[in-house]
Amino acid sequence: MLSRATWSLVLIKKGLGMPFRIRGIHSPGDTARSEGKMPPYTSYHAQRSYPMPDEPFCTELSAEQRALKEKEKGSWTQLTHEEKVALYRLQFHETFAEMNRRSNEWKTVMGGVFFFFGFTALLIWWQRVYGEWPITLRDEWKAQQLQRILDMKGNPVQGLAARWDYDKEEWKK
Repeated sequence: MLSRATWSLVLIKKGLGMPFRIRGIHSPGDTARSEGKMPPYTSYHAQRSYPMPDEPFCTELSAEQRALKEKEKGSWTQLTHEEKVALYRLQFHETFAEMNRRSNEWKTVMGGVFFFFGFTALLIWWQRVYGEWPITLRDEWKAQQLQRILDMKGNPVQGLAARWDYDKEEWKK
């Protein structure tokens, strides 16, 4: 493995720019970003509370879209309805109706919740059928714990020791 200094010398000798500037290796036409797979980064952000974004939705226009933008500069009465919609879609990603429509994400959330309920029920069933009860839940252990609390006179004012009659060795009535 090459050290940083050696790697920077290799980059400088190959003419790839300043040391540690790996970003310059990929050109825009490289396979890292092929045509039509991923749009370039934009800071487009539109939502109901902020309906007018700082920049248009489509920043790189095709020849047909550029011709439509030129036609937009003229009279809007000459534009057809489809052209007006296309111009709107160049500027904005969604209409208010599309932003406000319900999503079906609740179905996924509820499916996940019910899946985990079912999985938990399966684990509980498995533990009851094939598992052993913890020693702390057995009746003998509970009786020993109660006797220990009574012997130590734990919480004698309002607790169990206050309800136990130590002379008769039975619960008070």
